[in-house]
Amino acid sequence: MAKMAPLRADGLLPRDEFIRRLSRSLAVGGGLIVSSLSIGMAGYHWIGDLPWIDAFLDAAMILSGMGPLSQLHSNAAKLFAGCYAIYCGIALISTAGIMLAPVIHRYLHKFHLEDDSND
Repeated sequence: MAKMAPLRADGLLPRDEFIRRLSRSLAVGGGLIVSSLSIGMAGYHWIGDLPWIDAFLDAAMILSGMGPLSQLHSNAAKLFAGCYAIYCGIALISTAGIMLAPVIHRYLHKFHLEDDSND
């Protein structure tokens, strides 16, 4: 039998269920970070001809929003870096949303429960 979604009148999720939900969100966010970093490292290494450690550094810096460090010389490498930077901007915001969603949801749910008790 399918598990029904909790109703507003049910109150907050128990702490252990909230921790499980938060852990899943953190795992998904971590997976997105690792896969994004891997894509960047591969591109900088194979397209930009950077050694693996420099590819890691540039990919990590772009993914964190800091900016690139290495000089790229080919047009293909510059195109990759531009596209990767655009992707990272979206990925950073999306990953933060995924990882913070359970906390924000719990806070808003608690706020609405308190608001209902004042009526």
